[in-house]
Amino acid sequence: MKQRPRIYYTETQKAMMWDRWQKGDSLQQIAQLFDRNYSSIGRILSESGGIRPAQRQRSRLALTMAEREEISRSIVTGHSIRSIAEKLGRAPSTVSREIKRYGDRQNYRANQAVVRHGNVHIDLSPVNW
Repeated sequence: MKQRPRIYYTETQKAMMWDRWQKGDSLQQIAQLFDRNYSSIGRILSESGGIRPAQRQRSRLALTMAEREEISRSIVTGHSIRSIAEKLGRAPSTVSREIKRYGDRQNYRANQAVVRHGNVHIDLSPVNW
């Protein structure tokens, strides 16, 4: 039997699997949609014990992309950490930590901070073998 190449399902495909599973479709029926074996679908559904995982959400306390952009622009224009914090309505320590965590005053870039921090979801989890 020829083995198919491994497929990595997108979040949209996984959501479709969960929708069909909750409607009562069998693993075989769901697998037919993706032209895959039912065990491939079963692996996805069993990773969370057969219960749809909660949708990931960023903490409301985390800096947003807009706030990070404001920090980046303010650094370039020479504003102090305290003035940036006041403008954002955040503590100076929050702004200071953000700058130190993702560069320094000369190297801070909002887009790099967003990708590294996770506001833009990039799956960095290890591959399941």
